[in-house]
Amino acid sequence: MNLEEKIVRELPYGRGFCFVDQILEVDEHSIRAQYHFDPHLSFYRDHFPDNPVTPGVILTECMAQVTLVCQGMYLLNSSDNTAGTAFALSESDVQFLLPVAPGTQVEVTGEVEYFRFNKLKTKARMYNESGELLCKATLSGMIVNKIGE
Repeated sequence: MNLEEKIVRELPYGRGFCFVDQILEVDEHSIRAQYHFDPHLSFYRDHFPDNPVTPGVILTECMAQVTLVCQGMYLLNSSDNTAGTAFALSESDVQFLLPVAPGTQVEVTGEVEYFRFNKLKTKARMYNESGELLCKATLSGMIVNKIGE
């Protein structure tokens, strides 16, 4: 198993709340990953039932899981310092540009702005299969002790 597969396998989310299918590329400066918004996800039943669309909070979470959590796990793995850590979103500035329909395959990219003092700041972008920019964000997250530790 390569490092990208290991990171996805170790994500701290249950099946119904993991929004990363595959990491395509990752290094200390950037990440690129994919996710398919399955039309059977539970939130589509109630989020505009006659015309379902992916909620903005879910789009933000998808970008954060890729650009903060996966990127953070990569950076921590490079320093071999992952024990007893969790990730928390601390700041977001998001612009939603196009709706994301059920069944859309997205690609999320992220560029590290900085990683220091247990804080990671990234520039995130989400694109559809046609390469259209769906949303973009500046996201910050902190590495924290796991709850109860």
